[in-house]
Amino acid sequence: MSREVGDNIKRLRRIAGQSQEDLAEASLLSVSTVQKAERGRTVRTETLHAIARGLGVTTSKLFAADAPDPVVGDDATKRSLMPIRAALMPPVGVDGVAMIPVHTPGGLAELRRSVLATHELYAADDFGAVARALPQLLRDAEATVALAEDDGARQAAERVRALTLLVSGKFLTQVRQYDLAYAALTKAIRTAQSAEDRRAAAVGVIGLGWLLLRQDRFTDCYNLAVRAAEEMEPRISDTDPARVGMWGELWMRAAAAAVRDNRPQEAKAARRMVARAAAGLSVEGAAFPMTWGGFGPVTASVKSVEDYLIRGDGRAEARAVLRLSERGVLRRDARKRSGNTTAVNWGRHRLDVAHAHVLLGAHQAGMEVLTAVKTAQPEWIKHQPMARRTMSDILRTRKRTLTVEMRDMAAHLGISG
Repeated sequence: MSREVGDNIKRLRRIAGQSQEDLAEASLLSVSTVQKAERGRTVRTETLHAIARGLGVTTSKLFAADAPDPVVGDDATKRSLMPIRAALMPPVGVDGVAMIPVHTPGGLAELRRSVLATHELYAADDFGAVARALPQLLRDAEATVALAEDDGARQAAERVRALTLLVSGKFLTQVRQYDLAYAALTKAIRTAQSAEDRRAAAVGVIGLGWLLLRQDRFTDCYNLAVRAAEEMEPRISDTDPARVGMWGELWMRAAAAAVRDNRPQEAKAARRMVARAAAGLSVEGAAFPMTWGGFGPVTASVKSVEDYLIRGDGRAEARAVLRLSERGVLRRDARKRSGNTTAVNWGRHRLDVAHAHVLLGAHQAGMEVLTAVKTAQPEWIKHQPMARRTMSDILRTRKRTLTVEMRDMAAHLGISG
């Protein structure tokens, strides 16, 4: 965190006429945490949310530009993603033409099947296979557009290229390569627009909203999602579940951004729209590429439960998460009827449940949930900050000797101490 963020907190606290003790009480934080934040020391984004609530301002108002901390230890990542970077962002010559190797792809239908098969690998958390497949797919998609012989063929090729870029953006956001992901998603949206494919463009906007959330760009995410949702709102007579699901996903992005930005009224209004969309679907709806990550009553519910731990990480919020995780459409028998949300959404929800257990001091219960997620999604969990945060809290607060299971989990997540 930068010194300027700490100065902003101090300035806003003084404008509000608060002492550090007053702000700590209003934020439900310790005085030492407030002091640490005002000194510009690193604190969690959730802590900044709490401070913003205590100050009565948006979280975004605390942020400031400053020199970044040195990036250490990313050489392996840079090397492993070099082929994707080269395919997605080729060098451009003085004539403005991208300098990419000439390649003649196979048929368009075959290319589309390969892209969707790569998305299946992504859904199965086979990230290594995805990283190996994407460079060639990106080059093939680019070449297919360049070699199109007429407008109809070009439009069809652009639709497949947009799909390829969407899968690339999804993968790159998941593995936290945000600048590459932004390049992929914005290219996908523009390519879909050129191909007159509004649905694919809207799906790209949903993905871009996820990326903006990951970057703490809450205001940008909220404005983008609301504008797209208003443009894509289905008619009353529209019974297409994919369109309703896409609209619900856009409102989920708006709600998530508003909650994180300490805008409770906007968040409440957006959640109402999410509930309205979910009410129109009795089961979990269409999946990618018709929507970004799928949408339905279970998805809407797990995302609303997530709000509690964004608002705060006290015992009351933790108890609410555990209570709601066993209610309504989230019950096992109810999910058998409606179908479950995606593995990613369900895994993220279970991490919230694990964190709630740990906040209440139930370390073993939290470990049981973490272990179940690790068993089901061993590669995915490595990329989840909530998993590392929960495990770090166990290491920090547990007074008894760590179990073998706890040590193994810490090693799997790359946590020491």
